[in-house]
Amino acid sequence: MKRILITGAAGFLGSHLCDRFIKEGYHVIGMDNLLTGNMANIEHLFPLKQFEFYNHDITTYVHVPGRIDYILHFASPASPIDYLKMPIQTMKVGALGTHNLLGVAKDKNARILVASTSEVYGDPLVHPQVEEYWGNVNPIGPRGVYDEAKRFLEAITMAYHNYHGVETRIIRIFNTYGPRMRVNDGRVLPAFFSQAIRGEGLTVFGDGSQTRSFCYVDDLVEGIYRLLLSDYHLPVNIGNPDEITIKEFGEEILTLVGNPKAKLIYKDLPKDDPKQRKPHIEKAQKILGWEPKVSRAEGLKRTYEYFKTVVQVPEVV
Repeated sequence: MKRILITGAAGFLGSHLCDRFIKEGYHVIGMDNLLTGNMANIEHLFPLKQFEFYNHDITTYVHVPGRIDYILHFASPASPIDYLKMPIQTMKVGALGTHNLLGVAKDKNARILVASTSEVYGDPLVHPQVEEYWGNVNPIGPRGVYDEAKRFLEAITMAYHNYHGVETRIIRIFNTYGPRMRVNDGRVLPAFFSQAIRGEGLTVFGDGSQTRSFCYVDDLVEGIYRLLLSDYHLPVNIGNPDEITIKEFGEEILTLVGNPKAKLIYKDLPKDDPKQRKPHIEKAQKILGWEPKVSRAEGLKRTYEYFKTVVQVPEVV
């Protein structure tokens, strides 16, 4: 049985990855310090013999006894609310945590896939974003702690590949959504669903003309699985190129939820908020034979079913 270490295992993406690799017959070693993760996401796995969990901060050291075949590095705060509240932890997990895991990969002769992000492109001047684009990032802006942590993650990963010959894979993740997202995550989809279900104003920043491209979590997990098992070591975009403005996206949520009290409200655009996000996915299509399968309409229906169970609606007195 292949053994895989998954960091950030109790998080949104990490927990779905644990499920997938259990399903594929792997022994999964989950690791998370629960800074933003939630044990409820993985509690269904604890009865399984092929799952074990370490509550551990990978920025200190990483030790896992026995053989490890693969490592998936998905530990990091991932929303603006999180990394503005925890800027140093965000930098440390991208730098020290990645360094520690690359050391484990080297020592165990394991293949490691690291989770980078579309944020390495910053507020892009190239659209859609291709992997060869170097980005337009403000290193000292409010988002810089996350952007630069991920850019460093990519750089040190390539250094270990080139200098030590470590088997590495790099994924650049675009906006992903689905069940197990945190209600108070701060990103647009959990915010919109929570506000719509409660009958509040859906907060649109700026005039809502900025765009995003949303990929359903099952599609992303399939892309990660294929990239890990591929022979390609350079960065690969995984995302859904179906681009939509935030205003249009808010209107879709309003229609789906159907709460007559909810409506769009507008606030000032945060500093350095990207104006456009759309992945160029030709590499994923050609190298991995991957492209998204779940439409936004279908993915939003599935995600709405989840949010209906976790969003608390205040009682009317």
